[in-house]
Amino acid sequence: MPDQETPVISVQDAALDELCAKLAQGAARADSSATWPAEQMDLCARFGVFRWFLPRQYGGLGWSEPELLEGYYRLGAACQTTTFILTQLTGAARRIAASQNEPLKQQLLPPMARGEQLATLGISHLTTSRRHWQRPPMLATETPEGFLLQGISPWVTGAVASRYVVLGAETEDRRQLLLVLPLELPGVEVKPPLELVALSGSCTGAVECHQVEVPRQWLLAGPEPELMRRGGGGATGGLQTSTLALALARAAVEYLHQQAQRRPELAPVASRFQEELELRYQELMELARGNSPCTKEQLRQGANSLVLRATQAALGAAKGTGFVRGHAAGRWATEALFYLVWSCPQAVMQANLCQLAGLEE
Repeated sequence: MPDQETPVISVQDAALDELCAKLAQGAARADSSATWPAEQMDLCARFGVFRWFLPRQYGGLGWSEPELLEGYYRLGAACQTTTFILTQLTGAARRIAASQNEPLKQQLLPPMARGEQLATLGISHLTTSRRHWQRPPMLATETPEGFLLQGISPWVTGAVASRYVVLGAETEDRRQLLLVLPLELPGVEVKPPLELVALSGSCTGAVECHQVEVPRQWLLAGPEPELMRRGGGGATGGLQTSTLALALARAAVEYLHQQAQRRPELAPVASRFQEELELRYQELMELARGNSPCTKEQLRQGANSLVLRATQAALGAAKGTGFVRGHAAGRWATEALFYLVWSCPQAVMQANLCQLAGLEE
């Protein structure tokens, strides 16, 4: 078990400030190096971050959705790569916790809460990626013992450091299922991570299955029609990506405020971005509490727009220095591009493209 720091029990704890400061020190390396950020993840384990997302009966803290999003918001301003990885690891853990497979929950969740073993998520092919394929990208054939898997999960984060993947698959008749895939099973191939423009330390790449036999004991949900759309695969995490985008915008806005102390002409710019950031964050928190100031798609569109503009403003304020590799402003501007492509609904993408083109929505 990793050495323990003072655990972060609530978002008000001073230990969260300490954790964010330490994560920020490794943020540039995690973004640029296609090497698993073991030190960053060890910090999260030592400060008890994995406990935030799980019920108390499995060793978690059972944080509410607003608390979780505030935690992501704080961490995301410190290190985008680490926080993005967390969304995938904790998304997998929360889907296991949401299942009806109690023996599997008892087996897997306590060590996950302690950060002793990792499970990541492989479901993009059931939500936004490769949905146009005529055949399921990950085909599951039911057998007397369980399921036979053949195919690819194209966007899996951190499989190189994980023991399990919470994997989505479809039967020939397009019924969906969710299961835990132990990566040591014969026929599982973890492909080398892709060379990404940013967030390289996430080690995101494909996992392929070549006639992999998965016993039924690893099944979480399904097979049934539209499992993911109806929530049968657990919480969709639809606000997490917007939260991380706002967190990155926050880092850029704070930089603008710092620069404005020496350059008064930047003060109106920083103030205007601050107002918009506070408005978007308020919308996020209201949605997390179950209120509806806007839709999730509208928030995502606004968060995308804000993070792109704020990070470019920070880069402009940094001038040529910001364009030198290693400067935070240049890194933020590159990381912001992530939100144009990751888990981006078509309506949000179209709205962003229209804004970039100067068209009316």
